[in-house]
Amino acid sequence: MESDYGLRIMNLLDSIVELSHEFGSPEYLKGGGGNTSAKNDDTLWVKPSGTTLADLRPESFVAMSRAKLAELYEVTPPTEACAREALVKDLMMAAVQSESLCRPSVEAPLHNSFSATYVVHTHPPLINGMTCANDGAETCRTLFSDALWIDYTDPGYTLSMRVREEIRAHAVRRGREPETVFLANHGVIVVGNMPERIREVYSRIMNRLRDEYQKAGIAMELKTGPMPSPETIKTMTKRLRELLGKKNAAYVCADGKFRVAAGPVTPDHIVYMKSHPFFGEPTLEAVSAFCNESGYAPRVISCDEGVFGLGTSEKNATLVLEMAKDSALVEQFAGAFGGIRYMSQREQDFIDNWEVEAYRRKVVADS
Repeated sequence: MESDYGLRIMNLLDSIVELSHEFGSPEYLKGGGGNTSAKNDDTLWVKPSGTTLADLRPESFVAMSRAKLAELYEVTPPTEACAREALVKDLMMAAVQSESLCRPSVEAPLHNSFSATYVVHTHPPLINGMTCANDGAETCRTLFSDALWIDYTDPGYTLSMRVREEIRAHAVRRGREPETVFLANHGVIVVGNMPERIREVYSRIMNRLRDEYQKAGIAMELKTGPMPSPETIKTMTKRLRELLGKKNAAYVCADGKFRVAAGPVTPDHIVYMKSHPFFGEPTLEAVSAFCNESGYAPRVISCDEGVFGLGTSEKNATLVLEMAKDSALVEQFAGAFGGIRYMSQREQDFIDNWEVEAYRRKVVADS
């Protein structure tokens, strides 16, 4: 009996690893975003915080007691955000089983709320063109009437409890839990009892949205200008280091001009590239004004010479530029559904001050 149980767990983990690798590709995610999980009656295996889906192995997943996680649903948390998230973090860590060494994804309580065996949460630009659009909710009701739409909610405990309540309400209305949950300015969650069902639902969503973009005459690729010359990149790198210091511009990654999004479209974009890029020629006066107004050094520079991503490592600078292109593509797609809805200042401030995202930034910086 024990060997049969162990074999079932191995098959479960092999399946979620396969799904993680498939949906951890650049078409669906950038950086350490998104998360996956699998469960049986007793245990939830969830992606560790800050790791990439593409790199997961069976032993990577954090095993958590579902009964212990369920205790989190019954607490009355503090109203102050930092105190609330600290309490939730402690309760989550108490649910981690002894053989697991990593910190679980902050969305573990959300994953635990679904009855389905597998949960795959991603942020594809194709889908975020709708979830980050002004008319996203209305479009979702029209195109995906069986899905659940959640207006923007701060990630973490607040989002987990909101989704949990909405899952229950949906089950009462429809007689079953939703297979798909669209999160405004965030991404999509797809659940299923079989891996193939996850694939089928994702394929249907992506194909339907491709059709909508094509009908709206929106290009499926981001248009970029010519790559800056090596001499231009060298000159810009030297100038940016002089203006921002070696710490803020240790590495500079360049690309041709494209229409950079003026504000944040998802929490991941804030984590990796901050809320706002710098536009125009980077002079001492202009950069100083930007830093004073925003409270941080720019990570994305959009000027006549091209678009530049700045980071503490080559990997980090490359990821910053990738996220800038990702958010630009999301804004391009959102044109089909009433234009982009940037995250509000309050929403930005929560992400900037959230300990969970500070931890995720550190994991990326150290990797």
